Amino acid sequence: MEGGVEAGSREADPWGDNPMRRPVIRSVTLNICVGRGGEILQRAGSVLEELTGQKPVVRKAKRTIRDFGIRKGDSIAVSVTVRGEKAGALLNRLLDAVGRRVRASSFDNEGNFAFGIREHIDIPGMKYKAEIGIFGMDVAVSMGRPGYRVAKRRIKRRRIPRRHRLGREESIYYAQKYLNMEVT
Repeated sequence: MEGGVEAGSREADPWGDNPMRRPVIRSVTLNICVGRGGEILQRAGSVLEELTGQKPVVRKAKRTIRDFGIRKGDSIAVSVTVRGEKAGALLNRLLDAVGRRVRASSFDNEGNFAFGIREHIDIPGMKYKAEIGIFGMDVAVSMGRPGYRVAKRRIKRRRIPRRHRLGREESIYYAQKYLNMEVT
């Protein structure tokens, strides 16, 4: 039983029985942007570390924005990318925080989707700590099919044919059927 659907089910998927055509979750990326460095950025990093069990990466500003008091090169955000089995388990917790509802406009033409979480304490298993505070975060889910690594690897890189690329409709179908999401 993979993804919550029995192997012997009679309902036909749009990709058939071919396991190389079935969509997979490649990565889940969490991002918290606080707009300035220092202690508040460390607290945001501790939230991501508690949630994922991985050390977050500090992101720097790409350009100067005077209205916000941000200079190029300032540390303004933290992010972490989770792959593999941990990504699927984490995504289930994150979807529970938003009631398993995502807008259809959140899906792009390559099948990836993103959503936001207003408060990290909405995620099941996360508790409020007064010394940390409350942070919102962006969640980006990268979808694909097995074999996409061919286009990204350094040696013998090849182009992925159009028929093997994941589309928006297939990703929405996968999200509704296997992730039990409601796409509005």
